[in-house]
Amino acid sequence: MINILVIEDEKEISQHIKDILVELGKVTQVYDGDEALYEVESGEYDFVILDLMLPNMDGLSILKKLRNDKNNIPILILTAKDSLDNKLEGFEVGADDYLTKPFHREELLMRSKAILKRTFELYEDNTLNYGDLTCLLMQREVKYKDDILPIQGKEYDLLVYLLQNKGIILTKEQIFNRIWGYDSDTALSVVEVYMSHLRKHLKETNLNKQLSTIRNVGYILQKEETL
Repeated sequence: MINILVIEDEKEISQHIKDILVELGKVTQVYDGDEALYEVESGEYDFVILDLMLPNMDGLSILKKLRNDKNNIPILILTAKDSLDNKLEGFEVGADDYLTKPFHREELLMRSKAILKRTFELYEDNTLNYGDLTCLLMQREVKYKDDILPIQGKEYDLLVYLLQNKGIILTKEQIFNRIWGYDSDTALSVVEVYMSHLRKHLKETNLNKQLSTIRNVGYILQKEETL
């Protein structure tokens, strides 16, 4: 499931955005700049809607901080500022798209879908593909050719996270924060346990060979061209 963070201090607008984007995934709302930066840096989210005018820390400063820290999470700026200079500044700092208020439901949905499709290679039917493997995001099912694999719960979330980050090394800490939450009481070793279970489920597909362990660091799912 796609995790979306909406950073907007006007609660009525925030709820309106959530109602629009809930069909794309799980939506979390924050209303304060400092809290927003903390949430994004947790590594739990796939996509951010970012208002520029926020209490404590403005949206542009949040964006600059993230990009300076090499955090490339896709970000759509949403703001009342509609001048060309404002838009250019947002793009120069590292925004993926820019939408001004007031906005139409269809435009926000369309732009969000375009960013997610471009970033995660999502198909129109809301699936993630890897060779003959398909993750059905709405049904939370995994198919290999015509068979449904017994990959569910946290194992499913783990597989989706790996597919969303093909060719990128994910540390155990990143995986733990994303799947279990940074405030979880569960031990970090749970990542190794679930990764082992996932490998077993993928063994019959031969795709487990594409999942490599980086000793003392984490894991990487190789890109499809290595299949």
